[in-house]
Amino acid sequence: MTRQPHDQLAKEYLEELLAPLGKVETSKDVKSEVQEIDIWFVPTTTAINSQLGLLGKMAVTSCLFEPYRNAPNEVEIRSCLLKLYSVQGDLLREAKREKRSISEAELPFLWILTPTCSEKILEGFGAKAKEGWETGVYFLPKYQKAAIVAINQLSMTEDTLWLRVLGKGRTQTAAISEVVELSKDNDKWKYLVRIFASWRKNLELNSNTNDEEVKELIMSLSPAYIQQCEEWKQEGIEAGRQDGQRLMVESLLAVRFGNLDEELSAIISQLMELSLTDRNQLLLNLSREELLARFKVD
Repeated sequence: MTRQPHDQLAKEYLEELLAPLGKVETSKDVKSEVQEIDIWFVPTTTAINSQLGLLGKMAVTSCLFEPYRNAPNEVEIRSCLLKLYSVQGDLLREAKREKRSISEAELPFLWILTPTCSEKILEGFGAKAKEGWETGVYFLPKYQKAAIVAINQLSMTEDTLWLRVLGKGRTQTAAISEVVELSKDNDKWKYLVRIFASWRKNLELNSNTNDEEVKELIMSLSPAYIQQCEEWKQEGIEAGRQDGQRLMVESLLAVRFGNLDEELSAIISQLMELSLTDRNQLLLNLSREELLARFKVD
């Protein structure tokens, strides 16, 4: 399986968590000939968000997040470092053009998020544990401004939960189940469950479900999907069949595009006339612009 399905899920998930704390850019191109940055985050406050635990601690300074589904090799880690230094170079050149200074502390830090990490990789990059940080977080030498997070080594606490969701296998499945449980008592986390449920359906419709990696990710997302289906079902029973269908379409639109504005609301009736399969295919595959163009409202 390519990185793409996991990449998109990780980007959407981290964007939702970090957006209240500052400016989040995903899939951002850099000027040099390197691949795009997965997530570039610039905080609006230096206060640690305690609700996000370890992730909140990471997000107190400007930083890049590079999440991996499978452990990156030496070349991939060097590619991440190249992105970091390219971004830093762009910021320094911009500051020079504007005749202002930029401090070392203002330059972004790189967090490489990996499900596992070998001793060979850690030793090769000089990455070491640091006092005051969780087991599993390894910092490269100071002026490289980067760290590797081995998610499978993080302690099984709520403090690490939001990063364990980006792990693999049992680590990820357990973390998603924890988020589902939290969402039952706190509406704040229900939008994450909707993201997971939407992605599980997306994988079923648009990926090779015989691929072992895809199967594993579908299984990890299943607790959230089951929970969300139960909510949709209950909403349908309480509001009546037609109203229940409308609520389901509204939920899918909100999950897919982040909010439900006037333009999207106007095409709901047309979407409800489609079969469930056709409707899901369109909602999960078309962009906002394509969807609005297909269902023009006079």
